[in-house]
Amino acid sequence: MENMFDLTGKVAIVTGSTKGIGRAIAEQMALHGASVVISSRKADACETVTNEINEALGEKRAISVPCNIGHKEQLQALVDETRNQLGKIDVLVCNAAVNPFYGSMVDIPDSAFEKTLDSNIKSNHWLCQMVLPEMVDRKDGVIMIVSSVGGLHGSAVLGTYGISKAADMQLARNIASEYGPHNIRANAIAPGLVRTDFARALWEDPETLKASTANAFLRRIGEPEEIGGVAVFLASRAGSFVTGQTLVVDGGR
Repeated sequence: MENMFDLTGKVAIVTGSTKGIGRAIAEQMALHGASVVISSRKADACETVTNEINEALGEKRAISVPCNIGHKEQLQALVDETRNQLGKIDVLVCNAAVNPFYGSMVDIPDSAFEKTLDSNIKSNHWLCQMVLPEMVDRKDGVIMIVSSVGGLHGSAVLGTYGISKAADMQLARNIASEYGPHNIRANAIAPGLVRTDFARALWEDPETLKASTANAFLRRIGEPEEIGGVAVFLASRAGSFVTGQTLVVDGGR
């Protein structure tokens, strides 16, 4: 019998992987056999998470490559260093994102609007451009973009963030359509409310948390490792016939 979730021999880049959902994805992929690249803006945070994963697994399964996703040259350096140290890139997880503004669309400064679209869409597009040629040559590859349920619904206060996350879903569909004949799969993951620092304002206060989860079928908040499990599924043989999809992981609505 085959373990359909085994990632042994695979190399995965996970952006924004020093905390929250990104860290959970990297940890679960490493636990299932992959070599993972821990990446975020802060080098010390990358080193800490890398060391913790390697110590927990008793072998070197993670490396650290700091990167600010807003700078194309740093993204290229992330890709180049991954290939230099690990030889290839089998899986790309675009998880890092920003949300610098909360409020009405008419009040958002141009700088915040541009930063949101640049970080949440353009950087993902750049990374995909950088890894796709290798995947085409190998006739194998997996791309995941961590989107959000915010990309599926309108919002009076997170409108620009939602626009960027809706675009991420379309980016995954476009890649799946164009590169499917090369055995490359691309999907988006759309988490609902998950217990991360990024969403702390929505769950730290008990009353706010109760209101935020009142309409969820499971009546609870999600945990980062639950998104990690979905990512392992998509990266592995278990998800080998799934592409061009947005997997909503929100506890039911």
